[in-house]
Amino acid sequence: MTLREGLLISSGVVGALLVATVVALILRGRARDKANPVLSNLIARIKAWWIMVALLGGALLAGQHAVIILFGLVSFAALREFITLTPTHRADHAALFTSFFIVLPWQYGLIWVDWYGFFTILIPVYAFLVLPSIAVVFADPNRFLTRTAETQWGLMISVYCISHVPALLTLDVPGYRGRSALLMVFLLLVVQSSDVLQYVWGKLLGRHAIAPAVSPSKTWEGLIGGTICATALGASLWRLTPFRPWQAAGMALVVTTMGFLGGLVMSAIKRDRGVKDWGQLIEGHGGMLDRLDSVAFSAPIFFHLTRYFYAT
Repeated sequence: MTLREGLLISSGVVGALLVATVVALILRGRARDKANPVLSNLIARIKAWWIMVALLGGALLAGQHAVIILFGLVSFAALREFITLTPTHRADHAALFTSFFIVLPWQYGLIWVDWYGFFTILIPVYAFLVLPSIAVVFADPNRFLTRTAETQWGLMISVYCISHVPALLTLDVPGYRGRSALLMVFLLLVVQSSDVLQYVWGKLLGRHAIAPAVSPSKTWEGLIGGTICATALGASLWRLTPFRPWQAAGMALVVTTMGFLGGLVMSAIKRDRGVKDWGQLIEGHGGMLDRLDSVAFSAPIFFHLTRYFYAT
């Protein structure tokens, strides 16, 4: 990423946050009910976004290794949230220890040394087979399949999928060297903007729920309006990528669709667990997984499509 590109992106993101902050303050000043829950939630979300943007921006300035460390910590927090909401037995402790303190750092270590071949199979192949083998040694067959599947799902979502975000920095795209950080910026901007835009369109025009038993707030109107706007945003950002405008639009459409499905899947898991949020780590946003559910589902698809079609 060149200095000019970095300044341009930073200015755009900070400008958008400033506008959002001013709008929120004006709305609060004009509101009759100062304790309005929707307005309070909006202000809390904006505050949280300032913090998250500052952390990611600082990591990007510090370099690739700092970004890998940051997302390793993010995965640790996300995995902790996932496991906290799933019942475990004493017999699972060794498998959980292996997940947190061996598999997780190993996965990010493989990104650190750019070992693509091992990075892509460590969790879906080796961890998938080794973790139940560790758990079965303790000879507790009670709900064994459920317990094992929950640990494996936790690793896949919280570690494997999220680790594909910093992995974008390792891609070697001809004519695009030194700019891979922009791929990560493109992904995060499009996916997170899609979440916001779907919420806005849903509030404005939402009438028909997609899966009311899972997430009553997700509507067809919100999905269609948010996806169209996010796809247009992706197309407008094509200069940040190695894609042509129509290719950037196609990529944006794919990641926003996967992001929506990810949010729906993670909402179904929360419903099953009987909770509203994954945690309370981020004020106004719930837990880490509440913010990264859409990113977790879109990042691997975006990474592999980019690598297959554009990288050497």
